[in-house]
Amino acid sequence: MSDQPNGRPGNTGDGDNYDPDVHDPDVSNPAAASAAAGRADGSAGQGQQDETDRASEVDDVTESAVRPTTEADAEQALADAVDAIDISDVDVFALLEERDQYKSMAQRIQADFDNFRKQSTVRAQADADRASGRLAEALLPVLDAAEAAFVRHPEEIGPLLNQMLLELKKQGLEAVDLDGQPFDPEVAEAVAHEVGSGGDAVVAEVLRSGYRWKGKTLRAAMVKTTD
Repeated sequence: MSDQPNGRPGNTGDGDNYDPDVHDPDVSNPAAASAAAGRADGSAGQGQQDETDRASEVDDVTESAVRPTTEADAEQALADAVDAIDISDVDVFALLEERDQYKSMAQRIQADFDNFRKQSTVRAQADADRASGRLAEALLPVLDAAEAAFVRHPEEIGPLLNQMLLELKKQGLEAVDLDGQPFDPEVAEAVAHEVGSGGDAVVAEVLRSGYRWKGKTLRAAMVKTTD
């Protein structure tokens, strides 16, 4: 590296674009320093000027635009814009027919969805009833044992049995009261018969209680009939 007479470093080699006036301005001369900075940052200055020009153009366009100041002005501007639309080439009847087709399609889809929702609700309720019905059916041997114990110890077992039947009735399980009622093969099974004075068969004695679950026969009663 060679030194210049003013004590500044000279060119460092071929292709070195070092310019003492640009890269090492004389700080004692503010005018020269400012000019050197302008030459070094000429592209940035031009870019800032372009941005300023573009911002000025945007401001001119926005200021020249007519803005509605009230709701009535906005509605009037919308009405004017609609009136300015040329619909001379529009087939209005075709558009109305297409609109009706889409409306009918939407109504059919809505009806299908409503039917699907109702059917899904019914199926879900039926599944829940079957599941709870299986649980109620599993409790029947417990009720039979409680009834057998009630026959031997009515004072001790009676309150417990009544409480069990009351709570199960709230859930849909109900004992069928058939004593003295006409025999109904839908809810009772006759396992014994006693000859009477003749006539229609009636339930003379309930040997095992029958139960309904949510209005349907869960288990038929075992009875002795008479006529």
